[in-house]
Amino acid sequence: MPEIGHPLAAIGRVVKAESSGDVVDIGVELGIPAAGLMQALEAHFEEIGRKITGSDTIRISISSRIRAHGVQPNLKPLANVSNIIAIASGKGGVGKSTTAVNLALALAADGASVGILDADIYGPSQPLMLGLAGEQPLSDGKMMEPLKAHGVEVMSVGFLVDAEQPMVWRGPMVTQALNQLLQQTAWSELDYLIVDMPPGTGDIQLTLSQRVPVSGAVIVTTPQDIALLDARKGLQMFRKVSVPVLGIVENMSTHICSQCGHEAPLFGSGGGEQMSKDYDVELLGQLPLEIAIRLQADSGTPTVVADPDSAAAQAYRRTARRMAARLAMRGRDYSRKFPNIVVEDS
Repeated sequence: MPEIGHPLAAIGRVVKAESSGDVVDIGVELGIPAAGLMQALEAHFEEIGRKITGSDTIRISISSRIRAHGVQPNLKPLANVSNIIAIASGKGGVGKSTTAVNLALALAADGASVGILDADIYGPSQPLMLGLAGEQPLSDGKMMEPLKAHGVEVMSVGFLVDAEQPMVWRGPMVTQALNQLLQQTAWSELDYLIVDMPPGTGDIQLTLSQRVPVSGAVIVTTPQDIALLDARKGLQMFRKVSVPVLGIVENMSTHICSQCGHEAPLFGSGGGEQMSKDYDVELLGQLPLEIAIRLQADSGTPTVVADPDSAAAQAYRRTARRMAARLAMRGRDYSRKFPNIVVEDS
């Protein structure tokens, strides 16, 4: 299916197939959130049902069940977070944070329970993008309550320090701070926790990738050669620490003039597609360069919620669905199903 990028059989299963007279009931369970695709999916399954059964009366019921997927060796998923997805970039300035917040909101718009963790300690931007600048989380001294915006739970170091205070911290301090934000936040039962990673591929990024139980990573780049060079390093970093790369998002792929409609690839073209071929990963989406995206993020209402019917918002939603589909095709996590075994001397 074009919106998902994979056959529905790869991300779902038939859980019910019954007939009563001329009526056929078919139940389908998907491994991705798909609230925005229900009409298209129902029509798709009805057509298949008619071809297989010959019946003119097909009743379709579609549900979603987001399962936990495997993480790095020696790490376990958080108890109440099914999947952590890291949104990363090899360098700054490619729109990683804007992409992260819109992907999170896109998953929520499709019916998933979503949180976003702003792990960009030196430059936290999610409080501003989500209209939460100046807010502080409630805390009982042990756990912090995440703030909420547009149906998404949010935690950021930006809630805990003055916005103009520089974070003059060494790597170990940054790692400890992120671990506290992750572990000491009282997240609800989340299908996805989107982590807005710091840009780069240095010691901090490597350490975070080794300590945070990540189900998959997404690399954000622009088509520009220098950005792609650094994006390749980011992709290789995740592979070294056994984090599966779900795909590449090419941001600022093309610019459409608001005055004349002329389309121009200001940062080049074809770079993300070529990188996906070179490393055998999926090109999840190509996002436009539009001034509205920047204005909406700065105002605290990112594109997916500010203008949900726009071409840009639809591009984010399509990218989020393909990201979720790629994750749904990966191996599941079974660690929660096994009891803890304790060996003691008698």
